[in-house]
Amino acid sequence: MMGKLLKISIFGESHGEGVGLILEGFPAGIKVDHDLIRSNLARRAGGNDLFSTPRKESDDIRFVSGIFEGYTTGAPICILIPNENTRSGDYAQLKSRMRPNHSDYTAQAKYHGYNDYRGGGHFSGRLTTALVAGGALAIQYLSEQGIKVGGHIFNIGEAYDDPFPLNPDFSLINKDFPVLNTDAGEQMKEEINHARMNLGSVGGSVEVAVTGVPVGIGEPFFDSVESILSHWYFSIPAVKAVEFGLGMEFAESLGSEVSDSMYYEGDKVLTKTNNCGGICGGITNGMPIKAILTFKPTSSIAQKQQSVNLETKENITLEVKGRHDPCIVKRAVPVVESVTALALLDLYMEGKCR
Repeated sequence: MMGKLLKISIFGESHGEGVGLILEGFPAGIKVDHDLIRSNLARRAGGNDLFSTPRKESDDIRFVSGIFEGYTTGAPICILIPNENTRSGDYAQLKSRMRPNHSDYTAQAKYHGYNDYRGGGHFSGRLTTALVAGGALAIQYLSEQGIKVGGHIFNIGEAYDDPFPLNPDFSLINKDFPVLNTDAGEQMKEEINHARMNLGSVGGSVEVAVTGVPVGIGEPFFDSVESILSHWYFSIPAVKAVEFGLGMEFAESLGSEVSDSMYYEGDKVLTKTNNCGGICGGITNGMPIKAILTFKPTSSIAQKQQSVNLETKENITLEVKGRHDPCIVKRAVPVVESVTALALLDLYMEGKCR
């Protein structure tokens, strides 16, 4: 379970009856925007193009509790999303044959072989469907407070999009393929197609930003904004690195080069640059929060890989069958937005209690 005042837990497996979440502490009296939930789930869904898995689910969400006559009640919200399009036979060999860089081996060891290995089980990206459904509620609530969340593909392979400007305008993000620069988007598609045609996969990153954030959110030391967001971000399958503001670029910079000069605009204190990504001392400074999340390439690839068979205790050559993403980054964008909103809403609620 994650969160303090806003608590969330997820349940289900990739090829089980379904996936879902329980969200506790969400404010009462919020009219649920079902169109926003459906829209964000559609952005996360596969089966719509050659850039993602062929697996297509209807993602027909069911509110089991916490919603009455279209409004949140203040009681725990339980959302269930049934699984309908599973092909578990594709995973039969993976009971004993481990996919390199996947959770197969670590889950097998931790749960003594009782884990559901079909489609990755509880470790599958399928569970991010629940995060997107719950995150849509957080996005809606924050939006009503003037806080907006948006993300785009920052890179896939060697193809890079433009970074968000100082004051991001999320309406400029391409709706079909979430980039700011459409030419860069075409290069990214070529990277994905090249990986797909070679029976492989390719990694990339997502840049997320939050605008309208008040000054003073965050609970240092151990519950700083970076600490909380990073905890949530590393709960997203395949995330292997997180950077805020300039991130790794700070290591090659002089203080004079990256200093965010401050100035007054009316009664507001702003900065001329945003190298710190809207966070100083673990506390929001009123500028947009900016972060980049790096995703590793999909582990399930049809190329031959060297692995092991735990049943026979032999070294083997593995060729993975089934339906898999050549690149998960496009589908990850709404997941990153949703997780950002859930984490920030918890911090926002905590800040209001002070």
